[in-house]
Amino acid sequence: MDRRCFILLASTWVMGPQVVAAATREIWSAAKTADALAQDKISLIDVRSRPEWVETGVAKDAWPISMHEPGFEQRLFPARDFSGEKPIALICATGGRSGRLLSVLKRAGYTGFIDVSEGMLGSPKGPGWIARGLPVTDLEAALASLPGALR
Repeated sequence: MDRRCFILLASTWVMGPQVVAAATREIWSAAKTADALAQDKISLIDVRSRPEWVETGVAKDAWPISMHEPGFEQRLFPARDFSGEKPIALICATGGRSGRLLSVLKRAGYTGFIDVSEGMLGSPKGPGWIARGLPVTDLEAALASLPGALR
């Protein structure tokens, strides 16, 4: 992650939700995301914390890469490279963190990211991954399925 993007990422947490409104975002529903993931048209990164993953599980075939752990940016960009030409969808609990992160990435000039704004638990954008009955897996299985470069 270059310095500019890191500074923007750090400023997102200070400025809050207004940053999200400042940038145009590509927003997908959990259902559309699950369908594209099943067809191998996208990659999905769950940016929540480990305690959240333990509590609810991780979306099946998602890469658990927490934005709350050191080295997040050193794993995010290799994930983008590993994904190849496929866009990467970002999911959190209710769309707030994924939306802010996407906004920062777009402002720094990065493309190919999607916001799953209803998140795992639901938001005003929709009921969420879990309420829709979309497949989840436990954290251990999700971590075991991470490509080696993303661990």
